[in-house]
Amino acid sequence: MHALKIQIPKYTSKDGIILLCSMLPYSILINSLIFKERYFNSLWSFTSATFLTFIIMAGVFLGCGSVAVFLRQRFSDEKFLNLRLFLTITIFILTSAVVLSLTLRAYELFGFLDYSFTEKDFIQSFVWLAVLNVFLTFLNEGVSRFEKYKATLKETEQLKKEYRKSQLMGLKSQVNPHFLFNSLNTLSSLIYEDEEKAEQFLDELSKVYRYLLRNDEDQLVSLETELAFTHSYHFLLKARYGDGFHLAVDVPESKKKLLLPPLTLQMILENIFNCNRINKSTPLLINISYVDNHLEIRNSIQPKLGKYDSDLGLESLANRFWLLFQKSVNINTFDNTRVISLPLILDKGVTAL
Repeated sequence: MHALKIQIPKYTSKDGIILLCSMLPYSILINSLIFKERYFNSLWSFTSATFLTFIIMAGVFLGCGSVAVFLRQRFSDEKFLNLRLFLTITIFILTSAVVLSLTLRAYELFGFLDYSFTEKDFIQSFVWLAVLNVFLTFLNEGVSRFEKYKATLKETEQLKKEYRKSQLMGLKSQVNPHFLFNSLNTLSSLIYEDEEKAEQFLDELSKVYRYLLRNDEDQLVSLETELAFTHSYHFLLKARYGDGFHLAVDVPESKKKLLLPPLTLQMILENIFNCNRINKSTPLLINISYVDNHLEIRNSIQPKLGKYDSDLGLESLANRFWLLFQKSVNINTFDNTRVISLPLILDKGVTAL
C-alpha cells in the first residue's frame, strides 16, 4: 500500500520560514497578553502554551495560504491585483477573528492556565493578528513577485543560450565549406549546361545566405518568410540531388502570417537529410502542411548506413519553443513516416531577448 501524501499549496518557497518567523513571535505575544504572569510561572506553562497556540496559528497560516493560492489562480491577471489583495486580507482577518475567538473560549472552557475570557483580551489579540495579516499578505506578495522575477531572469538567460545555440547550429549546418563547395560545384556545372538555370541557382543561393546571415535580427518571423526561405533552400538541394527527394508544401495563404522562430524549417530539413538516404530509386518524401494551428513536417524514413546524429538540431529547437511559448514540439513515428508538429504563434507578444 502507498502512504497517503497530502500536498499543502504554497504561495512562495519561503512559506515555512515566514510561518515560523511570524506565528511563533505572535504566539508568545498573545500568550503574554491573555495569560499574563501565569505564562511565565514555569517552563511547562511557557512551553505548553506556546506550542499549543503556535499549532493553532500555524493551522490558520496554512489555511489562509491555501486561500491565497486559490485567489491568485482565480484572479491571475494583473488588473485584478487590488481586488485579489482586498479579498485576501478580508478573508484572512475574518478567519483569524473566528479562530482566535474559538481558541480563547476553548482555553476558558478547559481551564487552560486558569484563563477567563475577556473582550479586552480578544480585542488586543485580534488587533495584533489583523496587523500581522496585512503585513504577511504584502510580504508574501512581495516574495512571490521577487521569486517570479528571478525565475524570469533565469528563463531569459536560458532562452538566450538556446537561441544562440540554435543560431550557431543553423549557421554551422549551412555556412560551412562543405555546403558552400557543393553549391559552387553545382553552380559550376550549371554554367556549362544551362546558363539560365545557373543564374537562377545563384539568385536562390544569395537568398539563402542573406536569410541565414540576418536571421538573428528577429526573434520571430512569419511562416510566409520561412516558406520563402525553404523554397530557395529546396531549389539548391534539388539542383544537386535531382529526383532523389520530393518536397510538397500545403499551407493556406490565410495562415502564412502566423509566426515561428527563424530557421526552424532549415533545422528540421537539415535533420531529415542528415538521417536519411537520398537516391532516385527510392526518393525521400517530405511534406509540409498546416493542421490546427500547427505546422506538420512529414518525411519518409529510409535511414542511412553508419553513424549519424538523429537529434541534430531538434533538441535545441524543442527547448527554444518551450522557453519562448511554453509549448511543445511533438515528434512521432508511424510505420515508415516521421511527423514533427510545431505550434504556430498568433502574435509577437513574447519577451524580447
